[in-house]
Amino acid sequence: MRYPVHLSVLVDHLKKLPGVGSKTAERFAFEMLEWPIGELRSFAEVVEQIPHKIKLCSTCGCLIALEECGYCKPSNSPHPLMCIVANPRDVFAIEGTHTFKGYYHVLGGLLSPLDGRGPSQLPIDSLKKRIQTLNIAEIVLALDSTLEGDATSLYLKQELSPCGVQVSRLAFGLPMGSSLDYVDGGTLARALSARSTF
Repeated sequence: MRYPVHLSVLVDHLKKLPGVGSKTAERFAFEMLEWPIGELRSFAEVVEQIPHKIKLCSTCGCLIALEECGYCKPSNSPHPLMCIVANPRDVFAIEGTHTFKGYYHVLGGLLSPLDGRGPSQLPIDSLKKRIQTLNIAEIVLALDSTLEGDATSLYLKQELSPCGVQVSRLAFGLPMGSSLDYVDGGTLARALSARSTF
């Protein structure tokens, strides 16, 4: 038996969310049928307001809710740092550590020839301009440890070398509290190559 048309449309929309398959989307849709009308209206209002209330900063690419971007404020560090990330969500992950004090620059994606994303899609010119304007001393590449992340990091290192800044990358290796028995070979190899003095 087929679902009512509107319910099928809702399920199709929910399936667009990452990690949500048909069964999960159906479960979410049926759960929403149980919500009071006021809660459904409130949910619809929040979704409808997304493009009006959440924007990308035109300078750094971070998500902002107000006109002024808090991430673009002057750094108190005598040697200004800039962290380069692939997407705005990564900024929140790094901010959650409360250890990075510097500027951010969001690339908006990684190099991926299979997806038709080449160097021309990366905001390199605006990045170089910001590095010079802010007198950045060190660039931290906080990109995924994937083929695309590695390729993007190498490309950025080559492109930014004439800027005269130190370029570093996040260390990859063993997670905190892990046992070597349960660590895969690739992670262990990364940990060995990125070892530091003890």
